[in-house]
Amino acid sequence: MKSFIPNRLIIASIAVVIGLLPSLVLAQDTLSSGDTAWMLTSTALVLFMTIPGLSLFYAGMVRSKNILSVLMQCFAITALMTILWVLYGYSIAFGGEGPYWGGLDKIFLNGLSVDSLSGTIPESVFMTFQMTFAIITPALIVGAFAERMKFSAMLWFMAIWFTVVYAPIAHWVWGDGGWLGGRGILDFAGGTVVHINAGIAGLVAALMLGKRNGYPKTMMSPHNLGYTIIGASMLWVGWFGFNAGSELAADGTAGMAMVVTQIATAAAALTWMSIEWMIHGKPSVLGIASGAVGGLVAITPASGAVGPMGALAIGFASGIGCFFAATKIKRMLGYDDSLDVFGVHAVGGIIGAMLTGIFCAESLGGVGFGEGITDMGGQLAVQGLGVVVTAVYTAVLSFVILKIIDMIIGLRVNEEQENEGLDLALHDERGYIL
Repeated sequence: MKSFIPNRLIIASIAVVIGLLPSLVLAQDTLSSGDTAWMLTSTALVLFMTIPGLSLFYAGMVRSKNILSVLMQCFAITALMTILWVLYGYSIAFGGEGPYWGGLDKIFLNGLSVDSLSGTIPESVFMTFQMTFAIITPALIVGAFAERMKFSAMLWFMAIWFTVVYAPIAHWVWGDGGWLGGRGILDFAGGTVVHINAGIAGLVAALMLGKRNGYPKTMMSPHNLGYTIIGASMLWVGWFGFNAGSELAADGTAGMAMVVTQIATAAAALTWMSIEWMIHGKPSVLGIASGAVGGLVAITPASGAVGPMGALAIGFASGIGCFFAATKIKRMLGYDDSLDVFGVHAVGGIIGAMLTGIFCAESLGGVGFGEGITDMGGQLAVQGLGVVVTAVYTAVLSFVILKIIDMIIGLRVNEEQENEGLDLALHDERGYIL
């Protein structure tokens, strides 16, 4: 009998170890087919936001003689950012653990293989998902200087801006060891990294290039609002990949991010439409589409941190704020931001970033404050720091980059080319039938 007891203990110990094996395995990074499938879908959705979503949204708002120029700019940016991201952008943003940049350890995608993982998904999928963010951010800037910038100058600006502005800021917020992320900033999908960043750069570009010929006295109505509403619809659908995909997993947080994205967008669209209806007597297609995009922008930083009622408030606030920024404030200050990149993206991003600091509170239905932050005041301070630092950094460097390019090759097409339209002047093609 005595010799039988150790045998039973051995058998019991083996059983316990076997029972613990699943949890021991899960403690390491393991591939999840469900998470991977969702992230493959999200990556395609975010790329879909730029081509064709943003492209059509912008193309419908310019005059008919400039439609191809906008489509060409968005398409070329998609190709250019892809190559730069592969060569060094991914490494700068996500390659290492420095506070200000990720280094060059992953230059030329060094170390990326079929088997390398990022959490529960292939690193190749994570890299490509983040690439789509690097594509759409500079593409957003196009709307600010539409109808008047040289194509060559645009390419140089986007390449340099991506290198010294976008990639480092992405690391500050999302990269391992990034200094803003380390302070506890909540920017789930890119309020600072994407929208404030692009919106401020767009304003600087619009100011440096100057107003379009005839603005604001000459009527410059959108040539095809059908394109614009279709593009806005594509953006709305694609944004689920943008926000819910930023969880990098198919879980409850991703599900809530999808819910709050829908709520905020709907609230902002109806708010903009209602204000416009009250002021001008009629609701417009351009207004409801712009309101929806403003809501999408504002919920982006908050999508992983707030609940449904917080999303409703953010949508309502962004509808009001973006409407007055894109109409009243723009007219009052007199700048020519062609397609309201500053009024919708910078202002919407600021509203969303700051309200995230309020509605993330558990008492208001959120998930709680950022790492190391214990109260709303502390969270608002960090959110405000992120807003100010991003705005100042991108404003200064955007100015410097544009100034250098202007000195070397010039930024703006000549008056004859602008009057003829950039489709013919720069691409020798027409985007419409005479």
